[in-house]
Amino acid sequence: MTAQWRAAFPVAMAEIAFRDLGIGDAGWVIQRHAELYATEEGFDASFEPVVAGILAAYLAARDPLCERAWIAHRGGQRLGSIFCVKGDAPRVAKLRLFLIEPEARGQGLGARMLGLCLDHARACGFARMTLWTHESHRAACALYARAGFEVVRAQPVRNFGCDLVEQVWQIAL
Repeated sequence: MTAQWRAAFPVAMAEIAFRDLGIGDAGWVIQRHAELYATEEGFDASFEPVVAGILAAYLAARDPLCERAWIAHRGGQRLGSIFCVKGDAPRVAKLRLFLIEPEARGQGLGARMLGLCLDHARACGFARMTLWTHESHRAACALYARAGFEVVRAQPVRNFGCDLVEQVWQIAL
């Protein structure tokens, strides 16, 4: 870690480490997505199996040459997750399962994790990265915009028991 990087983040951020998916992490990713989206967004129980399906597909068919997960942690406490997976077209990566625990938000962790994911996608030769989200996730959308992502599709939907505006974002790598 460079001195310049360390100076850019609070001391607590400097103590955060990143690792690949380990024992118990898959269950945690599913549980925390379901709990936080229910509490913060009003999503119903139909969201949890969507998250579980994304994770199950990753675990069953992960390509270790280009797909990667990061779990942010401080000591034994998990603070966030982000995944880089193959997209639906050649040379397209997809950002998935991005989550920051409430107590770790607003300190630069999201930008740091997004940077790891984008750097990995570039290093693996992906030409573009896409992601799917909802307009109501304002902090995440602001982070994506600052990183250079652009909305390429938006449409009103009824998902997870809520009226939402579904968005697809992309960035050229």
